[in-house]
Amino acid sequence: MTPMIEAARMRGEPTLRAVIDTLADAFVDLSAGRAQSPPRTLVQHSGGLSELLISPAAWGPRRLAAVKITTLTPDNPGRGLPLIHGIVVLTELATGRIVALLDGAELTALRTGAAAAIATRLCARPEAAELAIIGAGVQARALVRAISVVRPIDSVRLWSRTRARAEDFAEWIPANVGRPARITVCDSAFEAVRDAEVICTATATGDRAPLLAADWIAPGAHLNVIGGIHEHALEIDPALLKSALVTVEERRAAQEEAGEIRAALAQGLIESRDLHELGTLLRDPPATAPGRTTVYRSVGLAIEDTAAAAAIYQEHHP
Repeated sequence: MTPMIEAARMRGEPTLRAVIDTLADAFVDLSAGRAQSPPRTLVQHSGGLSELLISPAAWGPRRLAAVKITTLTPDNPGRGLPLIHGIVVLTELATGRIVALLDGAELTALRTGAAAAIATRLCARPEAAELAIIGAGVQARALVRAISVVRPIDSVRLWSRTRARAEDFAEWIPANVGRPARITVCDSAFEAVRDAEVICTATATGDRAPLLAADWIAPGAHLNVIGGIHEHALEIDPALLKSALVTVEERRAAQEEAGEIRAALAQGLIESRDLHELGTLLRDPPATAPGRTTVYRSVGLAIEDTAAAAAIYQEHHP
């Protein structure tokens, strides 16, 4: 019988560190053409109020492939339900055998945080200790865990459009994040990000008006931008990308799916060649000028699910 790896078995810092390291290898192989991560299939239903996504990928060097089936329903948090439900099917390339089934929602949060941790490890100042989080959902919680693994975070500032959710998040952090931190719930997004060294946005915004203005961001800050519910949604001002080092998982996917990237390209603020893939930067780390802002814009790729599933499966079946 194919083993099911539930959400509770994916938690803990050792698992997170294993996923970060495995995901870094996958990004290198993706940029080198040794992994395949085709565009996901998207089916909108219920009048556009919910989405079904099917995301396959194959990782040749590890001889593994995976398919993730996910539902994304923006109204769910208001119903007291998770935004994302899903399952990941991990298979062997050589035999086609299904080796594991994994909780898709937990794995999505874990690999999203892990990818942001890789970008932070590459781009943020080694001593960066002040973290701002915009959003208070599952992805925001995964981000504070992951960033705390790669940087000595001692202060976390939170903002959410719903203050009660931010306050719940603040109470969750001490029991779930190993590093002690000073935690502040802020009254505005500006207050949260002002002078922060690492900034993470993880919202379900659908707005074309950005949540963060470019002049709110301190020079030399690193941003992980992972939210938005469609390809036109903006969490940060595209103008910020003009002078920043911009990092993406894959250039093609970012140009198709990331609102800030699409807007910056359309406005002539950046060109396609200004988008640096994580896999390339992992092979040749960037020499970022002091005071230059760095931005990692994530859209989520199926190869990330495959890599995270591989790391988790290996941990449980060495």
